[in-house]
Formats: sequence, structure tokens, C-alpha cells
Amino acid sequence: MSELKVSIVIPAKNTAEFLPECLESILSQSYSNWEALVVDDDSTDNSVQIISDFAKKDHRIRLLTNSGTGIIDALKTAYAVANGKLITRMDSDDIMTSDKLLKMSTMLKKYGPGHVALGLVKYFSKGGIKDGYKCYEKWLNSLTKKGLNFTEIYKECVIPSPCWMVFTSDFERCKGFIPNTYPEDYDLAFRFFKYGLKCIPCNEVFHYWRDYAIRTSRTSEHYAENSFLELKLNYFLEQKAKKWLNSFQKQLFLSNGFVIIKKK
Repeated sequence: MSELKVSIVIPAKNTAEFLPECLESILSQSYSNWEALVVDDDSTDNSVQIISDFAKKDHRIRLLTNSGTGIIDALKTAYAVANGKLITRMDSDDIMTSDKLLKMSTMLKKYGPGHVALGLVKYFSKGGIKDGYKCYEKWLNSLTKKGLNFTEIYKECVIPSPCWMVFTSDFERCKGFIPNTYPEDYDLAFRFFKYGLKCIPCNEVFHYWRDYAIRTSRTSEHYAENSFLELKLNYFLEQKAKKWLNSFQKQLFLSNGFVIIKKK
């Protein structure tokens, strides 16, 4: 079976220290049919030059400038020019295993549209990983091993932002990257859940998640606890309203005791 093209969307802001290792991990993929769309989000370090140098060495890497401000706009900027049949996200400070794209695309080709390919993740840091992140990694991976991620979606984000892959047609159906809702990774997980995508079980590590003091998820107000609570509450109320409406319509139908047939 021929390789389906994979679009890798990568927001980048002041990660010059980590970008070479990130991009080298993409270049080392055993799967060759990919495009890496790296969007500079107003970096003030040497990030742009590093991306540009890599793009000159391999045409599959493209340097883009954010059409707006922030991660969501950067993701939208990349997605606007993506042309792969499959899509995934990568963070510019992380590392992927050399078989990540191959294994995840193989899963999707096997299971077909309507599924999310996932992989186990592993945190790493020069200063060591704190207990909270160790617990989150263990919990997240335990769900991924069984494909039960959505069963605990109201606890915490159940889809690791840089370690998922879906058919682009499913991504369109889920309206990914369309809303300006932070935390964007958790919102996307809820969208996959809302539109009925199923998680494919996986017991292999595909992604190394870097932790450091100035990582965006640690410093940005968009990832504060109140943002997570508001997001969970909004989706919970939406699902409750949907169930109530379905129940009401069913009761109304039964109480009337007849079916209304519309004339063509």
C-alpha cells in the first residue's frame, strides 16, 4: 500500500535551543512521505534562522510566519497550506521516535477513517521529572494502551497534544483548530470525542515530551487551571443539554403516540 502524505503542523516560538533536535528527529523518520509546516510565532531568538537552514536542506520542511498571534493562530497558519491525507501535530521542543510516522499511519490505514492513532509518551528533562508529571504520564499511557482515553476525558486532557494522528477528512469534520479556545489540545480532544472518533490502542512510545521551566504550558495564562475547568464545564453542559433534548423528543413522541410524516 502506498504511503499517504502526512502533514506535520509545528508552532515554534523561541525554541532555538531545541529546534535542531526536534527537526532532526523528523528527518530521521523511516516514513518518507511527509511535510513539516513550521510556523514561527514572532520568535526573538535564532529560531527563524534554524528553521530556514533546515528548509534549505530538505524541501519537505517549510518555514511559515504566523498570520496572527499565539499557538492557535500558528496552527491555523500551518493547516491552511497543509495537503496531506493524514495530519498530526509536533511541538518544536520535543523529539519523535524514528518509526513514529510509520507506525501511526499504519494504524490509521488498518482501522480507517473515524479513528485516532495514538502513542505512548515519555517526559524528559535535564532537571528531572517531578512527581506530578510522572503521574500524568503513567495515567495517560495506561489509557492509551487500551484505547480508553475518552472514558476519563473530564479528568484531564486524554490526548497528548504532540502524539496523535488522524485522517485530514476527520479533522475537517471535527472542526479542528477552528475555535480560538484554550487550552487548544484539550479542546481538540473534546472535539474528537464529540464527533465520535475512536482511539486505537497502542503500547509503544512514539514521543519524548520535554519539560523545562519556561515551557509554554507552564508559563502561559491559557493553560492555567481555571481554563481547564471552564472548558470541561462547557462541554459537560453541552452534552447534558443534548441528552436532555433527545430524551424530551423521545418522550414527546411516545406521548403523542404517532409519527409525523412530512410530505415531499
